[in-house]
Amino acid sequence: MGTTWSVRAYCAPTRNPHALHAIAQGALDAVVAQMSPWVEDSDLVRYNRAPPCSVHALPAAFAEVLRCALDIAARSDGAFDPALGALVDAWGFGRSTPAQRVPDDEMLAGLRIRHVDALASLFEDDPPRLRQPGGVTLDFCAIAKGHGADIVARRLRDADVPAALVEVGGELFGYGRKPDGTPWRVVVEGCAEESEPVPDIGPPPLRTVELDGLAIATSGDRWHVFEHDGQRLSHTIDPRTGRPVQDAPVAVTVIADSAMRADAWATALTVMGADAGLAFAERHALAARFLVRDGMRLVERVSSRFDALSEIAG
Repeated sequence: MGTTWSVRAYCAPTRNPHALHAIAQGALDAVVAQMSPWVEDSDLVRYNRAPPCSVHALPAAFAEVLRCALDIAARSDGAFDPALGALVDAWGFGRSTPAQRVPDDEMLAGLRIRHVDALASLFEDDPPRLRQPGGVTLDFCAIAKGHGADIVARRLRDADVPAALVEVGGELFGYGRKPDGTPWRVVVEGCAEESEPVPDIGPPPLRTVELDGLAIATSGDRWHVFEHDGQRLSHTIDPRTGRPVQDAPVAVTVIADSAMRADAWATALTVMGADAGLAFAERHALAARFLVRDGMRLVERVSSRFDALSEIAG
């Protein structure tokens, strides 16, 4: 899916590291085979290309991700949308377009159909099946990496690895304790390199988070952007407008009990923006951190739940 992965694990010295590597790689290969928009015969691509009225049996993991995506789409009032693939392609951030571009209003009008509203009725849970009514284009790029981190951690636990920190494309899940009894501790990105020095203020603080049965994911406009007529266009599409998010936070970081949910909520809160997103996070007890531009500097804004789960470094 165009990214990297890493695992840090503690286990008995007699364990074969190549066998552990194979467990992680095998789990991620399955995610790619099911959910990658760039693999021609993935389950997702085959569904997107399928004729109207066709019905598709879903692998259990695919159904798990779709279930979560539909839940967050409903709870976020449409700020998250797993059926946004056609719009992502139209703006040049998807698989079918080689470069970024700005679609005209007529094209956008034809693509701004709220397929996600119908997905719940198209999805059957037992056994998992999904009907293609025609024109629905799924895109799991804002949730599949997180799911990948979760599934690798799950497989390592099943293989009796007592402690691991799994990272897939920057999304992390940690469990267990290191030999000295301490949990995995990660630094939340401070983006200090983008901050201009400001007397008596300085860059946003660096925070650390302990991950033991918790995950952390970050979304924002520092990645996959392009400029058009002097305007910075983010790869994050607002499903409500069909256009890139305006005045997107520089970064939104979410802590959750799964990397899949942290991944998806980070995208949803990015779409909402710092003000509405922070208010939403407080109402729903989400652990969220926003980095926003204030002139030439970056300012941190955190929900009370994020503040409780993190510690300012130093």
